Amino acid sequence: MPRTHRLISLLLTLCALATVPAMAQVKIEGQTFAAQALVGDTDLKLNGVGLRAVAWLKGYAAGLYLPKKATTAADVLMMQGPKRLQLRMLQEVSTQEFIKAFDKGIKRNTPVDALPGMVDRMAKFDAQLTAMGKVRKGDVVDLDFVPGKGLTMTWNGKLQGEPIPGGDLYTALLKIFVGDKPTDPELKTGLLGGPVR
Repeated sequence: MPRTHRLISLLLTLCALATVPAMAQVKIEGQTFAAQALVGDTDLKLNGVGLRAVAWLKGYAAGLYLPKKATTAADVLMMQGPKRLQLRMLQEVSTQEFIKAFDKGIKRNTPVDALPGMVDRMAKFDAQLTAMGKVRKGDVVDLDFVPGKGLTMTWNGKLQGEPIPGGDLYTALLKIFVGDKPTDPELKTGLLGGPVR
């Protein structure tokens, strides 16, 4: 190919790439989820967003960040590396409600024989939630997993307690949202990149 043609071809390719939009931030119910998040030393991508709602009451918007795109729960749960589940509150809620939902969700989605090994760590997470008292509309809660450290929770950017070790606990936490018995099937669909209600 003549040099001029190669140059024109290269320029056309660059122009085409320039017109492809990068994944932008996503807005839902007035809440903005960034397209990327840094967890540990890894840049994660926004996989999907969803809304937790019961009838007319909207509790929170959630976004799932992963190292790469996943469209099935199995892919999310088996994926290695850091992860983030971000909750953006739409209502004021007592953290006791979170604790009830957390404990119930894990018990519904975790094999009975796996629960005893997580009881003490679940109690630590419950204690971290209790220390928060309540979350208010506009608050942001990040539930992160970093290999070698475990589950960390930040509330409006402030770390809550020490990391809780074990990938099994974080997987159990994610199953509450994307497992076989999710707390909200439509929220699960959104977090897996599907349409948002």
